[in-house]
Formats: sequence, structure tokens, C-alpha cells
Amino acid sequence: MDTQSAVEALARDAQYDLSCACGTSRNDDHRRRGAEGRWLYPVTVPGGGTGIMLKTLLTNSCTNDCRYCPLRQQRDYPRVAVAPEKLARFFMDLRTKRKLVGMFLSSGVLHSADHTMQRLIDTARILRKHHGFTGYIHIKIIPGASREAIREAFALSNAVSLNIETPGARHYSRLSAMKDYHSDIIEPMKYISELSRSTGKHQTTQFIVGASDETDREILAYLWRLYQGLGVYRIYFSSYQRGLGDPSIPGESETSDGEQRFVREHRLYQADYLVRSYGFTFDDFLFTDGSLSLEKDPKQLWADAHPEFFPVAVNSAGKTSLLRVPGIGPTLAARILKVRKEQTIRDLGEIRIPRHLAEKAGRYLRFN
Repeated sequence: MDTQSAVEALARDAQYDLSCACGTSRNDDHRRRGAEGRWLYPVTVPGGGTGIMLKTLLTNSCTNDCRYCPLRQQRDYPRVAVAPEKLARFFMDLRTKRKLVGMFLSSGVLHSADHTMQRLIDTARILRKHHGFTGYIHIKIIPGASREAIREAFALSNAVSLNIETPGARHYSRLSAMKDYHSDIIEPMKYISELSRSTGKHQTTQFIVGASDETDREILAYLWRLYQGLGVYRIYFSSYQRGLGDPSIPGESETSDGEQRFVREHRLYQADYLVRSYGFTFDDFLFTDGSLSLEKDPKQLWADAHPEFFPVAVNSAGKTSLLRVPGIGPTLAARILKVRKEQTIRDLGEIRIPRHLAEKAGRYLRFN
């Protein structure tokens, strides 16, 4: 197979890892297919704005047994690999045809974690040293990688990710018998956290949602600890896709339809955004039997459960209080704070807010 055909196949198989994709937006920050079928992903560049990043695997061969993964070793699947120097050269050639700011490098596990890491590191090194590439490189850390391999990957990349997959060892053991949750996932994540704090580079991670019988409460409890304790930059959620995994795993026995699973993923993204941008804590979320509501978003649920908090004084409340109002997000809260420095706000129409948001927020505000 020629390099282009191999990369097209590997880029398609890279779609299952969302550690550099947006899970909720339909605009420019969402992944999309390129003209040749390759998955292209957006990334925020240091100077602001976004650029497009190529995402691919080095190989879709894998010695691991992750029962939710379509690339697991037990599955009869066409296997493809590309050498580091060929992938680096292919990427540089592709950049002459379209504007790419970088590459997300991942891989199935070939022989061992560190053997695979070396191939990822070699690709990044060839890009940096041989081709003089100074753009964005994101390297996926393979579970069980040594500290030396992680350190080398950090030196050559702008960001790294290691997917936590499940909230806790019990769920993880149901999905893989070959990997150890604490030694292969948690301990490397702690070491990555140390490197992140000393270098300023980002660490991201991902949960597979619905492959085991984990609850939203368990996921968000881990999310809170990952942000507060390990300083993880961003957390992603991937709804488990039935038919790709082993039919015997817990997720295969669920009765909920596909739409419900994606609504669940969306609610987790909403909760994540509330933590990162609205000042919510784990204790602010409301659950029914461990699950977030599929009918109402978590911010609306909080507002409904705390009538004593409202109405909020639009002309004097702080940003934290404004962000608790349904319909008001960070952008609108900042606009309110700016406008009221110059005038008293008597109606939300004065700050150029869409009518449906004005009607939603107006019920929770007072203007006098």
C-alpha cells in the first residue's frame, strides 16, 4: 500500500479518539473530513484563533484487548502501518496543498507501549529536526509508557493526551484484562501533570461513555478531581458506539437508543463547560439515580432547585452570580458588566441579546 492510501486508512481509524475534537459545536471548532477522506481537526493556536490539524495513527495494529475498541487485537480487521519518516514527509507535502497548523499523532500498540512511543517520538523528531517544522504537534501517550518516553514526547510536542476511559478501576477491568488502571493510566497521568505544571504544556483526556455501567455521577466526580488535582486542560467524552466493540461488554446490553446515548454525552459536555467556564463545582450538579437529566440541561436544573438565589440584580450582581442565570453565558455576562459601567440597564434589549435568550434570562433578573 502506498503512503497516501495507508494514511487515509489510518486517519479514518483515528476518529475514535476525540482528545483534540470538540464534542458539542457544529461550527469551525468541530472535526470534519478533508477532500481525501482524512479527518481534519481544529486546534487553538497560541496567537489566538483556530487552525486545522491532521489527525492520524501510525498503525491500526494493536496488541491490546480493549473490548470497546474496533482496533482490538481479537478483531479480524485490515491492518496498516506507516513508517515515521514516511508519515513526516507525507505531512510536510500535504502542508503545501492546504494550510495545516499541525498534527495529532496517535497509534495502536505495536509490540509494547514504549516501542510504540518510540515510533511516535521518532515521527515528531523528524518533523522538528529534519523538516524544521515549528507548528503544533499533539502526541497521544500510550497507556503503560515509561517516564522516559513521556518526557521525550513532552520535549517534542505542544500538548499530550492519555485517555482515562472510565471513572475507576472497577469499570476499567470490565473492558480490558491486559491493562492495569493505576499503573498504566493513573500513574502516568500524575507524571504528565508534573511535567505540565513545569512546562506549561497541556494534558487532555477522554472518557468512553456507556461501554461499562458507569454513572454520570462517577464520571463527573472523576472530572472534578482531574481538573482540581491534576490540572488537566480539557476532558472529552465519546459515546460508546455499539457494533464496534465486543458484544459481551456491559454497554452492549443497554436498552437505551442511540439518540439517548448522544444526549447523555451532550449533557456531560454541558457539565464540563459549567465547571471550566461558569464556576460550577461537583456539588452543584443534580442527579437522579446517578444520572444527569436527559430532559433539562444541568444549569437549568440548578436554577430550578435554587429559587432563593433569584432574581439576580442585573445592574449590581457580580459575574459569578450572572453566570448562574439561565440564558447568560460568559460572553453575555462580560457584555453586561461592560454596558452597566456606562449606563443603567433597564432591559436586556439594550445589550444586543437574541430574543430567545432575553426571554429566558429575563425571568431570573431584576432591573431596578
